Amino acid sequence: MKSERVDFKGALGETLAGRIDKPDGKSKACALFAHCFTCSKNLKAVGNITKALAKKGVETLRFDFTGLGESEGDFANTNFSSNIDDLVAAADFMNSRQMAPSILIGHSLGGAAVLQAAHRIESSKAVVTIGAPSEPKHVENHFESSKKEIEEKGEAVVKLAGRPFKVKKQFLDDLEETKMDDFIEKLNKALLVMHAPMDETVGIDNAAHIYKKAKHPKSFITLHKADHLLLNETYSRYAGSLIAEWAEIYLEES
Repeated sequence: MKSERVDFKGALGETLAGRIDKPDGKSKACALFAHCFTCSKNLKAVGNITKALAKKGVETLRFDFTGLGESEGDFANTNFSSNIDDLVAAADFMNSRQMAPSILIGHSLGGAAVLQAAHRIESSKAVVTIGAPSEPKHVENHFESSKKEIEEKGEAVVKLAGRPFKVKKQFLDDLEETKMDDFIEKLNKALLVMHAPMDETVGIDNAAHIYKKAKHPKSFITLHKADHLLLNETYSRYAGSLIAEWAEIYLEES
C-alpha cells in the first residue's frame, strides 16, 4: 500500500489534514472515511481498514475533522452539522483530484455523519456504517455529567477518551435538532450496517434501528466479538476486506 499526506480546506475554512491510502496497482474504486467522535484518522483500526481496502483495489481518503488530530481549528466551534460539511468538502477535494468517492464509510458518530452526507455527495453509490448510533444525540452519554453546566453557562470542559475538550451549548442544540430517520429512509443508496453484538459504547439496538428504517438494497454484517473501536486487528482488517467485496457488486451496477 502507498500512502500520501494531503491537506484541504474544511467547512469552516480551516486546513484539514488527510491521508490517501492507495493500492499498489490500479484503483478499482475510491472511498471516503469518517472517523469516530473525538478520534482521528490515525486510529489504528482506521489504518487497518484502509489497508485492507487497498489490498482489494480501493483507494481511500481518511482525514481529521476540524479541531481534531492534525487538522486546524477549534473543536469547540464544531458540531455534527459541521462534520457533515467537512465530509462534503473532503468529497469536493477528491473530485478535484479525479477520485470521486463511490463508497462512504463511517465509524461510530462518523457512521451517522455519512448517512447524512451521502445525500449531498452525488458520486456515492454505497454507504457503510460501523458501530454507528441511530441518532447523533447518543454522544451526549459521553458528557452527561457536564450537560447541566453546558446548558447553564454556555460551555464546559469535559473529558472525552481521557482528553479535555471544550463543548459549547451550540453543540448540544445541533444534536437536538438532528433527526436521522428521514435521511436513512430516503438514502436511495446501497447500505451496509456493521456492528458488534458486544459493543458497550453504542448498543446493537442502534444497528437494528438503522437497518429497519433503511430500504433495500441493505445488508448487515456482525463483527462478532469486536469492541467499539475495533482494537483487535483481526476485526478491523476483516471489516475492510468485507466492505470492498460487498461494495463491488453495487459499483458494477452503476
